[in-house]
Amino acid sequence: MKVAIALMAGLAAAATIPHAARAQAAGAAKIEVKQKAPYGKYLTDASGRALYLFTADASGNSSCYEACAQAWPPLTSGGHPVAGTGLQSGKLSTVARKDGTQQVTYGGAPLYRFVRDHGPGTVAGEEVKGFGGTWYLVSPSGGKIEGD
Repeated sequence: MKVAIALMAGLAAAATIPHAARAQAAGAAKIEVKQKAPYGKYLTDASGRALYLFTADASGNSSCYEACAQAWPPLTSGGHPVAGTGLQSGKLSTVARKDGTQQVTYGGAPLYRFVRDHGPGTVAGEEVKGFGGTWYLVSPSGGKIEGD
């Protein structure tokens, strides 16, 4: 029940976030590493917002579109993504989405933000179930981080 409420609230929140805040800049995305208990180190975008992987994605391609992508905006890049300190640049790449944008991948997993994360250090999307899979923070090794 908590997950369903979180997803519904997330979709409602997507409508209130300014378009510019949801859109990715035209330049190359930079991926960073942050740390927070109890999760340890996890990937973030350049502004410190947590990045997630989706267990329903297969073969490195996104399966998150329409309502899913409103609640879980894909991290896109206008060039080859840049690895911050503590990350392996060889694990960074992009994959084409249906609309032609390039979604950032790390270790083959497409990366997403969550609309209920209201800034750096917020990780409201950890282990949320919805849209046919589960969402997890991404470790610097490229694996999912499972909570306590």
